[in-house]
Amino acid sequence: MTLDTSRLQMRPLHPDDAPYFFQLNTDPLVIRYTGDDPFHDEASARLFLLGYDQFTRFRMGRMAMIRNSDLAWLGWCGLRWDEASREVDLGFRVFRQYWGQGYATEAAFASLEYGWSIGLQRIIGRAVVNNIASIRVLEKVGMKEIAKMDFHGLPGVVYEVLSRGNGE
Repeated sequence: MTLDTSRLQMRPLHPDDAPYFFQLNTDPLVIRYTGDDPFHDEASARLFLLGYDQFTRFRMGRMAMIRNSDLAWLGWCGLRWDEASREVDLGFRVFRQYWGQGYATEAAFASLEYGWSIGLQRIIGRAVVNNIASIRVLEKVGMKEIAKMDFHGLPGVVYEVLSRGNGE
């Protein structure tokens, strides 16, 4: 399963993505608002990816973002079923050198379209209040703020978007 945009190919994460996944999750600026701990090593990133079964279980998940022009691995984006909240969450993470170039927004639009194509009615996004860049992506793809929340001990917000057939 792949998603294609004008500048990106998106495909499910794979254990071979471990070197990139490890590098992305060890950049303190990239993960500062995520609540995630960095991986200890590339092997732990690979182990995580080996157990990542969102696509098998739910037909959705985080996807590698690969730039068409040079096949650079930019980060990841995609939908995730959150079993605790029973909601579908849009998430994204991009290497710093690609920030501000619209890749997260482009991938987020593609992810939402995929969600609507499999019959989802509502998708949420969560962000720390100080993560202005992520909030802007959520707003650019049509999400509206619906709630405040605690995000791993930091003030956060919840955004949502409804499918076109569900009141939007």
